[in-house]
Amino acid sequence: MKDKNLPDDIKNKSLNELTDLANNIIKNLENKNTLDGSIEEYQKLIKLNLLIEKQFQKASKELSQSTREKIQNVLKKNEKKTK
Repeated sequence: MKDKNLPDDIKNKSLNELTDLANNIIKNLENKNTLDGSIEEYQKLIKLNLLIEKQFQKASKELSQSTREKIQNVLKKNEKKTK
């Protein structure tokens, strides 16, 4: 299930918006008394989950890189002060 199958408006949503959308799908599935139409909802939920996971990994990677750069800058400043 590739994220290519998702509409563009979903692909462009923030992590919080995607999480809210997934939570709404879960609530709808929990409130259904029959399984009619549930398969599509479950498939959409799985696709959303994958997209959320990818965005989370991307954000985590960016945060790690940013933190690493800041630490290196601080170390460089401290190195200059000690010389």
